Amino acid sequence: MSRVLPYPLLTASLILMWMLLNAFSLGHFLLGTVVALIASRAMAALHPSKPRLRRWRRIPQLLGIVLLDILRSNIAVASVILHGLRRQRVAGFVAIPLALRDPTGLAVLACIVTSTPGTAWVEYDSDTGILLIHVLDLLDEEEWIALIRNRYEALLLEIFE
Repeated sequence: MSRVLPYPLLTASLILMWMLLNAFSLGHFLLGTVVALIASRAMAALHPSKPRLRRWRRIPQLLGIVLLDILRSNIAVASVILHGLRRQRVAGFVAIPLALRDPTGLAVLACIVTSTPGTAWVEYDSDTGILLIHVLDLLDEEEWIALIRNRYEALLLEIFE
């Protein structure tokens, strides 16, 4: 079964997404199934490593923190945009040394940083472990370093390493 359907959850998710994005008909179901099977086989050809999760219980805590931070960041960015030039805003880059080396953990951190308004993942140097992010309203570099390392990286280290 695994040779025919190497990633059944991925296949089912892609079929579901196809059906949600298109009309519910037999033709769309068959086309979505073909696309999902091809994508699943292509994924198998890439031979991705399986993520190893050590502490599942920390995932809801991380999710809650991220959702709260996204909400706060949306409010802060809206405030910057709506209030205009009342205060001089300084955008900038922050280099953050990371202890996290797990590829899946780094991918999750990239999603967190990029999905939070006002920040963007720019570059990660795997040799030095330095993450470079761009911040829309940069007041204190040390505050951003502490935020990423203490708020996200610490939980990701517990979950993945």
